[in-house]
Amino acid sequence: MQKVDILAIGAHPDDVELGCGGSLAKFSASGKSVAILDLTRGELGTRGSADLRDQEAEEAAKILGVKHRAQAFLKDGSIRNDEASQLEVIKWIRYFQPQMLLINAPTDRHPDHGHAAELCRDAGFKAGLQKIPSAFKGQIQQAHRPKTIFHYIQFWNIQPEIIMDVTGYLDIKVKSVRAYASQFYQANSEEPQTAISSKNFFESITYRAKDMGRLIYTEAGEGFISAQPLGTKTLFDLI
Repeated sequence: MQKVDILAIGAHPDDVELGCGGSLAKFSASGKSVAILDLTRGELGTRGSADLRDQEAEEAAKILGVKHRAQAFLKDGSIRNDEASQLEVIKWIRYFQPQMLLINAPTDRHPDHGHAAELCRDAGFKAGLQKIPSAFKGQIQQAHRPKTIFHYIQFWNIQPEIIMDVTGYLDIKVKSVRAYASQFYQANSEEPQTAISSKNFFESITYRAKDMGRLIYTEAGEGFISAQPLGTKTLFDLI
């Protein structure tokens, strides 16, 4: 067991960096423990290779201050919310025992994102059921259910329910995304062009964060959707 405060899960390496990299950097800097779980190696990606993305993912985690990054080895392009996949995610949730899960957008341009969101929501609940057995490296695991689950926002513009202020951490987020040199804009690249390799897409990382910040009167923000009703003892806690 490697207990952390936050577990960020992405269908592909670079999902969490794009969706909530600023938040992860801020959490890490504040002393919160963070882990990342990539469900696949992104092996179907048009550019680069799975081996190269493994290296890029490790570098991105270092930039964000994240000490633990794991790989579930599900099949890229074929993420399904089936029993075997749920048990794999349950294993990692019980291993890290997070209070909070940050997961893919509930619907998005890439089908894997929505499928991963459904998978992780269900696994997050079922990880708390004692009668579902799991083991890690031969050791029987105890049930654990995260207290909160939030979806980060990805390619499509989805109305956020809550925006986290990431002022001062936007540069770190951008640097973590830039670590995936095989995937994103490089002026001299001879790789095929994709929807995320354009200069416009890379610039959108900054202007979207600044627009989210504008909505909450700060310099930069990242939007989230809650997978469950949010509660507070008093509305003044939200001021």
